[in-house]
Amino acid sequence: MGGFFGTISVKDCINDLFYGTDYNSHLGTKRAGLVTFDKEKGFNRAIHSLERNYFRSRFEDELSKFAGNCGVGVISDTDPQPIIVNSHLGRYAVVTVAKINNQREIADKLLAKHMHFSEQSANRINQTELVALLINMGETFTDGINNVYNEIEGSCSMLILTEDGIIAARDLLGRTPIVIGKKEGSYAATSETTAFPNLGFEAVRDVGPGEIIRLRADGFEVMQKAKECQQICSFLWVYYGFPSSDYEGINTEMVRERNGEMMGKEDDVDADIVCGIPDSGVGMALGYSDGHKIPYKRAVVKYTPTWPRSFTPGTQTRRDLVAKMKLIPNPAILKNNRIVFCDDSIVRGTQLRDNVREFFDNGAKEVHVRISCPPLVYGCPFIGFTSSKSDLELITRQIIKDFEGDDSKNLEKYTKTGSPEYERMVKEIAKRLGLSSLKFAKLETLIESIGMPKCKICTHCFDGTSFCKKK
Repeated sequence: MGGFFGTISVKDCINDLFYGTDYNSHLGTKRAGLVTFDKEKGFNRAIHSLERNYFRSRFEDELSKFAGNCGVGVISDTDPQPIIVNSHLGRYAVVTVAKINNQREIADKLLAKHMHFSEQSANRINQTELVALLINMGETFTDGINNVYNEIEGSCSMLILTEDGIIAARDLLGRTPIVIGKKEGSYAATSETTAFPNLGFEAVRDVGPGEIIRLRADGFEVMQKAKECQQICSFLWVYYGFPSSDYEGINTEMVRERNGEMMGKEDDVDADIVCGIPDSGVGMALGYSDGHKIPYKRAVVKYTPTWPRSFTPGTQTRRDLVAKMKLIPNPAILKNNRIVFCDDSIVRGTQLRDNVREFFDNGAKEVHVRISCPPLVYGCPFIGFTSSKSDLELITRQIIKDFEGDDSKNLEKYTKTGSPEYERMVKEIAKRLGLSSLKFAKLETLIESIGMPKCKICTHCFDGTSFCKKK
């Protein structure tokens, strides 16, 4: 998905920028970038690949070349960022968290107007440069940002570093978050509130859907008011979000624990212990333990010192291998126990199937899997959810195709919890993955655990709905 951090201060901001950006590292997979502005030295930028290294190791040795009291950083799962632009709006740098589905159409339209593209990544359009070109078509930054909102299909949140502060603009429907933080002499904007506490920032408020705010060292101004309609991604609380982060004032870990507790209270399975698949299944498992009244044990632990993130390698085979190597079963706890394993979701199912085989090989008597969201039946057209190129990569759609002869047939029946089609699909998933039993959270349970009205939360990947349209 990607994440960003920007800060402006009355004094040097480099350390805050470096560590604040690093706290977004779990959100992106491919590139990272920093850019600062100094009144004497101007803009200074660096971009590095993260595919074989972590953020700190790539940037730490060159921090001394950066100078200034304001800057933005990004962890990207798409193209190299930031983009530095010189235009009639002045010189500025932009970073985005975006998924633009109609890039080619927009690019063709801009090329027909004799505009050009200079930033390329693997011979593809750099979507952040595309955003910059759309901004440049406005008479003001506000006009240009609204031009982005109006032209793109998908979503886009951005930070713009100007010679007069940092502009934070959240996606028109608020699908991805931006939160404003404050400490004495400084303001910051970030995708993850996890970036704030250790740097001394206190969260002030969320940027609203379609809202545009300019940050300066002594305060901020609203350049465009927030829109009424909102569709924040529910998967932030299920998987993407770091446990200590808040979105719309709602803590990620608390949502996961509430969700697990509700599932545990409703579950009738006989089991000895519960374990969470690290990391995003742990909060759910702790809640499940309270709700089902069985002890939480770390039957599997994650080894992180030398293993990179499992979704970083370029092929699915290597991703699966790295994912397996990171999770180490504990035979002393697995042996002769009936175990409930809590996880965030099932996409293809290959990783979970391999893990379950390991659990049985290490002595587990039964392996019951509980998932903290409903089955994923629709691919996400709004944010960079997975590396899947087709809905058919989802195990649910593969099974629906096998059952119906068409992976798009009767989807509304397969997404309805408790329907014969739903029960048949879940039973088949359990069979293919070698599970003793499988249950998914009901959509109503997930919504209740988040605590926002369903009309303000995007649940498209579960039920295909979308309450808001661009206006």
